Amino acid sequence: MGKQQIVHIVVIEYPPKLSVSTIVNHLKGVSSRMYGKAGYKKLNGTALGRPSYFSSSVGGAPLNVLKEYVANQRTPK
Repeated sequence: MGKQQIVHIVVIEYPPKLSVSTIVNHLKGVSSRMYGKAGYKKLNGTALGRPSYFSSSVGGAPLNVLKEYVANQRTPK
């Protein structure tokens, strides 16, 4: 089995005039600066994380349903 991966799940509500890529770029920029100030080292000398992301729409599912779904996920062994 390969390296263990860390997955961050963020649930946000945003106005439709904003693009997903714009929101992700802002989130990654802020978190990168925060991790850098906390002393985390860059992965390959140039970045703290990967340039990729995944987004998905939940079609208006209630927040409590999403929280329950995430809470019930199993941790890989």
